[in-house]
Parts: sequence; structure tokens; C-alpha cells
Amino acid sequence: MVSPWPGRIWPNHGGQPAALSKYLGLDTPSPQVDFSANLNPWGPPVWLKSFLGECLEDASFTRYPDPHYQAPCEAIAAFHGLAPEQVLLTNGGAEAIFLAAALHAGRRAMILQPTFSEYARACGHYGLAITPIGLEAPDFQLKEADIDAALSNTDLVFLCRPNNPSGTLVKKRDLAALLERASAQSIAVVVDEAFIDFVADPNESLVSWLAHYPNLILLRSLTKLYAIPGLRLGYMLASPDTIRRARALQLPWSVNAFAAALVAPLLEDRTFAAHTRDRLREEWARLAPALAQLGFETSATGANFYLLRKRGTDTDALLVFLLQAGLAPRHTHNFPGLDGGWLRLAIRSRQENDRLLARLAAWQG
Repeated sequence: MVSPWPGRIWPNHGGQPAALSKYLGLDTPSPQVDFSANLNPWGPPVWLKSFLGECLEDASFTRYPDPHYQAPCEAIAAFHGLAPEQVLLTNGGAEAIFLAAALHAGRRAMILQPTFSEYARACGHYGLAITPIGLEAPDFQLKEADIDAALSNTDLVFLCRPNNPSGTLVKKRDLAALLERASAQSIAVVVDEAFIDFVADPNESLVSWLAHYPNLILLRSLTKLYAIPGLRLGYMLASPDTIRRARALQLPWSVNAFAAALVAPLLEDRTFAAHTRDRLREEWARLAPALAQLGFETSATGANFYLLRKRGTDTDALLVFLLQAGLAPRHTHNFPGLDGGWLRLAIRSRQENDRLLARLAAWQG
């Protein structure tokens, strides 16, 4: 799709409705309902504010954090059934992505696209030559030819599962084929599971595969499910050797004391996580057929967001149409292979989704 705003650089991430409106030169209603940020629509756990208040009262911010983050790493290890030596706490999922690239600085990377832009940014930062492998819409699944291409002349493969921006999950059988062949060639495979906590089936996570594939690196985020992006909290799971090497590259004290203290209580609140998944599943079961009835195509998402388009209509015009009603979707102009032809939308509360449906029903294209 050719942008009606040639020469301009689109905002790079979601969660920036004001910047997007300014970029498009729109005087849009305020506040916006932000469909562009892939966060828990019901917000963080109710106990979070009081917990952080207690941290302030005991003045934990006046002391340096444990440089090895032993307590949170042990909590993560226990949660996943791993050894603490397989865990590295990070400043959000972004630091984990950059550390995975740093481990292979100056080498060669394959990135399965369309996907999150930070993989390419991290590879560029550390001098990795990038070869993209395009997965076809709307299913975005691996094919035999994709596996052959992904493992040709490379040292590192980046794959997002569930994929951002589509919410789709590459099938396990295809991932197993990729990992088997990558392992035989000593190629590292990085699977970003930042949104896996939203997936209905907990067995979709690849954590148990770490025991069989020492070349597998998993990246996780605690900011999405728990709606705490400002606190920057994530982690890497891998073999003890990989974690040891990544830790040596990590900046000291990259995770603040408040975020580190939150790890154990967040993971212990299994009711919050289960309740969120149940509500999302119910809302998507209601929302997906309603979108289809309006003539919109959506990706087969397993996460808390989805791609949307209506064939034969101008997606950029639809973007503006929604923004003018105070509804902020995520454009896809900087996702290679999508090139603005879809919108990415978060699954939000029923009331907010109903506002979206009403606006889409009014769209004439």
C-alpha cells in the first residue's frame, strides 16, 4: 500500500495514540481508547499499588539491588521448573532481545517476518547481518521452504510466538523440525514468548523444550499480562552456559529494586493470570464473529491482539476514521510484508470493543 503521507516516518511502536494523531495531522478526541498497546485491558492486579507503597515505606529504593537478582531468579525458576542458572532477569523483554543479539555480535541472523521491529534493531546495534524470511498472511505459518531458508548461512534465528503483530502461533511440529535441524548445525533459535501468558493452552510454551535443545533461547515479559510496561520487567530462559554468557554482557543493576521485588508476587498470583485468559477467550469468542459479520478479515490470533482488514478498502482511511472517533489502532506500515495493509488491534473490555464494532459498522470504505 502506498502511504498518503510519503516521506514521513510512522511512529515505531504502539501505545502512542497522541503521536500517531500528530503524525497524521489530526485533531482527534481526547482521551483516546488505546487499541494499539498489547496490554491486559483490565489493568494490573489490584494489590499492586499497595505493594509498591510498602516498598516505598521500607525505603528499599535507598539500597542497591542484589546484582545477581537471586530471589527473583529463584522465583522464576521455581515457576517454570528450571534451575536458577537458566534464568536471567532483564529490564523488560527489550533488554532480553538485545542480549540475545549481543551473544552473536558481528554474525548472521534470520528474522521471521512480519514481526516486532526490535529484533532488527538489536541485530543492527550489534552488527549482525540480517536476512528476513517472510511468512505469508493470513496464517503466518512456517513451511518446509521457510525452514530451509531460515537455516541457510545463518547463526541465529529470531521468531516471535505468539507473533506480534498477528497473534498467531507457529505450529509446534514445525518448530520442532526447525530446532532439530538448527541444533545439528549449532544455530541458536530465539523464540520470543512475550505474549504466551495470554494463550489459553499453557502447554503452548516451549519452556519444557529447554531440556532437549541447548540452542533454544526463550524471551519472556512480565509487563504485558500484568499491565506494568513502565516498570520494565522481563527475563531470558536458556541453558546455564548461555545465561552465564548473557549475564557477562548485561549492564550492572539493569533492573530496579521495585521491579525485582515484584517478580515473586506476580508469579504467585495465578488466579489473576487464569482470570485474564478466561475473560479474553470469552471476549474474542464474541468479538471475532461480530467482526466477520461486518465483512472484516482477522488473523487467527491466540493472543490478546489481532490483525484486521477489509479487502477492497483503504486501510489508512480506516485508521483515520477510527482515530477521529477516539479509537486508536496500531498501523502496520513498519511491519515488512504487511506494509500498512492491516490494522493491529488489542482485545479490550466488552464496552470498548462494542464502541469499536459500532464504528466499524459505520465504515463505508
